[in-house]
Amino acid sequence: MSAVEVLGFVLGLGGWVLTAVCLGNDQWKVSSLDGSVITTSTIYQNLWKSCASDSTGVYNCRDFLSLFGLSDYVRAAQALMIIAIILGFLAGLVSLSGLQCTQFGSTDPIIKSKIATAGGALLIVAALCTMVPVSWYAFNVTREFYDPIFPGTKYELGPGLYIGWAGAALQLIGGICLCLSCKAATGATGSYSYKYQAPRSRVGQPPSRKWTSEVDNGSNYGKNAYV
Repeated sequence: MSAVEVLGFVLGLGGWVLTAVCLGNDQWKVSSLDGSVITTSTIYQNLWKSCASDSTGVYNCRDFLSLFGLSDYVRAAQALMIIAIILGFLAGLVSLSGLQCTQFGSTDPIIKSKIATAGGALLIVAALCTMVPVSWYAFNVTREFYDPIFPGTKYELGPGLYIGWAGAALQLIGGICLCLSCKAATGATGSYSYKYQAPRSRVGQPPSRKWTSEVDNGSNYGKNAYV
């Protein structure tokens, strides 16, 4: 059992859990107190709803009424995050069946290493599907914050984005570890071969025979001494 495979599977599983937590986190962006007159309430949003809380801890959330009323990057982030969750789940199943310590499917180490590599590739794609929407969302929040003529509420990066970056990084590292396990397993399972060459005989020349004679004290001769 390769320790690199197990490490990659654990990191990928942890990254998938963090991605799910990121998707359900309410604070993808939090209203900024910089230049704000009202400091007793906080507004925060994620991909699905907008919430507001006051200094007493009472909060109220409202789901977005229309999907088409959202910005393009928010709709793209919704689709990519859902795809990332699905791909991460499939990658976990494929990677689990490709580990050398499991008995799912084939027991050939070469085949199992290839299955683990496929799971690692799915983890890398899932990591990219998480990294892209989180980074795109953070870019737009930062751009609106530094825009002096932006008329709406200015927000700062929320903890949900940092959780998403952490989950994508863990999935990316885990996928790379699983992909490297295929090369390690192939190199460890070597085959030895040898060349066999039949003895050559000269054409037209009969095989040589060695005649021996038995001599007993110089007086008795063997049968081969006479013709």
